[in-house]
Amino acid sequence: MKSTIRQKLIYKFERFLSKGGSSIFKTLFIIFLSVFGLLIALRYLVLLLFPQLEYFNSFFDHIWVTFLQMTSPGNMNQDSASPAAMKILTILAGFAGVVLLSMLIAFITSALNSVLYEFRKGRGQVLEKDHTIILGWNNRVIDILKELVMANESEDYGSVVILAEDDKEAMDDYIAKRLTETMTTEIITTSGNPSSISELHRVNITGAKSVILLAKCSENATLEQKILSDTQAIKSVMAIKACHGEDFDLPVIVEVFTDEKRQIIDFFDNDDIIALDSWLIMGKLLMQTSLTSGLQLVYNEILSFDGGEIYFHQADWDGARFNDLIYHFKDGVPLGIFNESEGLILRPDPDRKMIQGDDVIILAEDDSTIHWESNALIQGKDFPLADLKLEPQQKKTLMLGWHNVAEIYIREAADYLEEGSIFEIMHNGPNEEIRKTIKGLQEEFDEFKITLIENNPLSRSGLANVDPNFYNNILILSQDPDIVDLDRIDSDTLIILLLLRERLSDESESKIITQVLNTENQKLINQTTVDDFIISNKLITMVLAQLSEEPKLKLLYDDLFSEEGSEIYVKPASLYFTEFPQQIRFVDAILIAQKRDEICLGIRKGSLTKDIDQNFGVRLNLPKDETITIEKGDFLVVLAEDEL
Repeated sequence: MKSTIRQKLIYKFERFLSKGGSSIFKTLFIIFLSVFGLLIALRYLVLLLFPQLEYFNSFFDHIWVTFLQMTSPGNMNQDSASPAAMKILTILAGFAGVVLLSMLIAFITSALNSVLYEFRKGRGQVLEKDHTIILGWNNRVIDILKELVMANESEDYGSVVILAEDDKEAMDDYIAKRLTETMTTEIITTSGNPSSISELHRVNITGAKSVILLAKCSENATLEQKILSDTQAIKSVMAIKACHGEDFDLPVIVEVFTDEKRQIIDFFDNDDIIALDSWLIMGKLLMQTSLTSGLQLVYNEILSFDGGEIYFHQADWDGARFNDLIYHFKDGVPLGIFNESEGLILRPDPDRKMIQGDDVIILAEDDSTIHWESNALIQGKDFPLADLKLEPQQKKTLMLGWHNVAEIYIREAADYLEEGSIFEIMHNGPNEEIRKTIKGLQEEFDEFKITLIENNPLSRSGLANVDPNFYNNILILSQDPDIVDLDRIDSDTLIILLLLRERLSDESESKIITQVLNTENQKLINQTTVDDFIISNKLITMVLAQLSEEPKLKLLYDDLFSEEGSEIYVKPASLYFTEFPQQIRFVDAILIAQKRDEICLGIRKGSLTKDIDQNFGVRLNLPKDETITIEKGDFLVVLAEDEL
C-alpha cells in the first residue's frame, strides 16, 4: 500500500523524536521559535493595517515585548492600553508561551533526573588507569578490598573499580559501613553487565593491571546456580579477550566451581587467565592443618599483604649455591627458584648454583627490603641435630556437619594418612545427595573406615552418641547445605564448640578444627577451645588478591597445596634440638633445618598458642640475628617434603 505524504511526514517525525533527548529539545525549540516568529508577523501585519495603533518607539520594542510575554505572562500588562486587536495577540503570546515553556521545563526536568539517575547508577565513563577491576559481587568483596588497600599502601595512589549488576548505591553503602579506611586507594563502583564488551570498555579494561572475576553465588548454592555462575564467568573471560585482542597479557583471576567449566577456561591456553578452585584449596589446607597445628596462621601471614609476602627476585648471583643465599639477604628467606626453562622449584638441591635468569622465590617483609649482597652478612652456629622423625599413624577424625570441602578433605587424606584411619560423619537428616556422596567415598576409599552417624551435633543429646575424646581431629563444618547466610553458619559452629567444651576432658588430645566464614566472628570463635580455625572467606580472598598482583604465584600454590613436592609444616622443636631451653638466633634455626633438607620460615611459641594478640605464637621471617629462646613445647615452621 502506497503511503501518503502525511504518513511519510509523521513517520519521519517519529523517527527523529526516537533518537533521544536532543531531538525532543530541538523540536520544542524550533516550535517555540516558529510560534514566536508567527506572532511577530501577525503583530507587524496589524501595525501595517492600523498605523494609528503604534505606541512604541520602534518595531523592535514590539519584538521584545512579545518575547517577554511568551517567557513570562506577567509582562502582558505592557499592552494594557493597547486596542483589542493587540490584546488578542498578547493573549495568544502568553498562552503559547505557557504551553511551550511548560513542555520545555518538563523535558529539562526529566532529562536532568535521567542524568542524575545515571550518575547514581555509576553509568559514566571510568578514566582510571593501572587499576584493579573486580567483576561481580559476593560476600568476599570487603576482604578482597582490604587486601588490595594494603597492597596499594606503599603507592601514592591506587584504584579499584567494581563492575557488578547490583545497585551502585547499595554497593557504596555496603562498602562504607564495612571499610572505613581506604588509605591511598580509591574505590569506584558502577552498575553494569560484567560480560558486556561495551561495559568493559567503559571501565577501561584495556588500561587495567588485573581483573578479579567473582562468582555469582556461594559454595552452598545449588549445582544449577553454580553452573550458571561458571557460564557467566566464561562469557566474561571471552569478553575481556575480545576487548584486548591478540595482545592479551592481563592477569584474570576467575572463581569457578565445576571442573568442566574450569577445563573450558584452560582451553584459552593463557597463563594469565587463572581459573581458581577455591574450595579445593580449602580442602587441602584443612587436611594439612589437621596434620600440623597452626598452619592456617602461617598461611594467613604469607598470603596477606599485611606482613611478610612472597616475591620473585632476580639479581647477579655470581654462581652462589642455593643454600647459601639465606646468608646474603638481610631481609628474606629464600624458598626456591623460578626460571622459564625449569619452571618453579621449591627446595632445590642445596648445591644447585644460581645462574643468569634465575628468580629466587623469597619470603620478605616488602619488595623494597630485598637486597642481595655479594658477601655473606651472617653465619649460623652449628648446633647438634636431634635427627628424630615423627611416626606415621592412623588418624581418627570426627566431622560434624557436611560441606563439599569435606569430600576434598577425605580425598586428600588418601595421600597423607595410614590405612585404617577412621572418618565418622555426624549429620542431622542428610539429604540424598549427601548420602550418595558418602557412599561413593566408602566404596572408593575402602582402606579407610568411613561411617555416617545420623544425629544432630547442635544438641547435647546428639553429641552424647560420640565421645569427642576418642578422636585425633574434630572437624566442624556447615550444618545445612541450603543455608547461605555466613553468620548463621558461624553461629551453629559456635554452639557446637561450646557443647564440645563441656564434653572434652582436660587431658584430651583431640584437636578441634573449624571453618570461620565471616571474618568478624574470629574473636567469638577464639573464646572457645578451638585449636585451629580457618577463616575461609579471608583465606580465599587473600589468594585472589595475591594472584591478581602476581599470577606466577599460582605455580607456588599448586605446589604447596598438593601432597607431591614441598609443603609447609609446623614441626616440634624436639625434632631438631637435643637440649632445652636453647638460646639461638633465627639464622641458627635456618641452619639446623637445612640439615634435614628443610627451609625454616619461622617459629611458633607453644606458650602463646591461645594468645590472639601474639598471633597465637607464630612469627615468620624474623631478623636473622635475633636471639630466641627455644623450649621443648615450641615449634619450627618449615618447608619440607613431609610432616614426619
